Amino acid sequence: MLRALSGLTTRGRCLLAAGIAAAVCSLVLNERDLLRVAVFVVALPLLVAAFISATRLRIGATRALHPQRVAVGGNGEVQLELWRSGRLPAGEILLEDGVPYALGSRPRFVVERLPHDRRVALRYPLQPVLRGIQQVGPLRATITDPFGLCEFERELIGHSRLVVVPRVVSLWGLPSGAGIGVGDDGTVRLHAGQGEADVIVRQYRQGDDLRKVHWRSTARRDEIMVRVEERPWRGGTTVLLDHRAAAHHGSGPAASLEWAVSFAGSAALHLRRSGHRVRLVSEHGATLADTPGDGGDHYDHVVLDALAALQPAHQRDITLASDPADGQELIAVLGTVSTEAVHELTQFRPRGIRSLAVLLDTPTWSAGVTAPQQRAAATEDSAALLRAAGWGVVVAGPGSPMPQVWAELCRSGAGRGTLIGGLR
Repeated sequence: MLRALSGLTTRGRCLLAAGIAAAVCSLVLNERDLLRVAVFVVALPLLVAAFISATRLRIGATRALHPQRVAVGGNGEVQLELWRSGRLPAGEILLEDGVPYALGSRPRFVVERLPHDRRVALRYPLQPVLRGIQQVGPLRATITDPFGLCEFERELIGHSRLVVVPRVVSLWGLPSGAGIGVGDDGTVRLHAGQGEADVIVRQYRQGDDLRKVHWRSTARRDEIMVRVEERPWRGGTTVLLDHRAAAHHGSGPAASLEWAVSFAGSAALHLRRSGHRVRLVSEHGATLADTPGDGGDHYDHVVLDALAALQPAHQRDITLASDPADGQELIAVLGTVSTEAVHELTQFRPRGIRSLAVLLDTPTWSAGVTAPQQRAAATEDSAALLRAAGWGVVVAGPGSPMPQVWAELCRSGAGRGTLIGGLR
């Protein structure tokens, strides 16, 4: 009874209090007719409360997310099904599903009559604006009677997991090498001479057998080239993502970190689809995702899921104990980096291995403009230090189109730096 009384609304409580007062007055005044009215007024909210309390236990629901993985700016949908398994009729039902602000507005439905013999299908859209592992729910139902005397709230469904992956853009081309003929695997095919078969050569790497040096190609290119006698090795590429909170500016979907995450994901997927083995690492060298150069779309999901769950790191600066790329080619997506951070990034990198960087001019994200006229002095200094270490550098601002940044990065393999996004 106490559980049933807890569901009384203000109207129900007032009616119950009025009935008790009328009963007291009928006893004092010895009015039997008033007592009959008082009994009816007291019994009505109690009977309604007992009825609603029994009805609410016989309502079920299911929730389905379509799809369960959606990109920022994409569209998703939630499908709900509501049914009644008992024979007692259900009153008005107010449904409210818990939706985070990053997925859109919180939906509400009113079901006036819930049929006994079929399910009621409901649906509402999701429009995510921020990546992350989001939780949809819980789904709560508020059941009321037609008189508004009693209501009960019940949790029908718990939480459902929705993965919001970063937005990925299409990119074209691959970073060029020091000379012509560089393929996806880092090898160079040269014609050795009249009547000779083509010779596949590549740049010398530490540990290569000196007996495989191709002297004709070495003389032409002015750098040591070695023969590739077996099937060309498809080299791996490491994408380094600087996700320190102190290295980025802005908040929400327009933050520089979200731009960096989106670009790193786009580059990693583009390289993997081009046949490269791709490692995605943090600024401290920790592996976030590792995918082969072949396979299905499952490996795309591995990269995107890792980026969806990525949270800002609290370290103030970059500290490395070894080469974060383990001797592979490196593409670094960096926020604000200090002189010490640049030294950490460059001190373990071999000079003969390509190192590229997209350096974000993060102070311009705080300015709230898309095409600032001048970049920060710290960004200028960091870019100069990276170029001096032999890196190809592209500086990007909040208005920088990612395909254009990638295209300039592909052309900066020889160490040329380019400025994108209206910065001068």
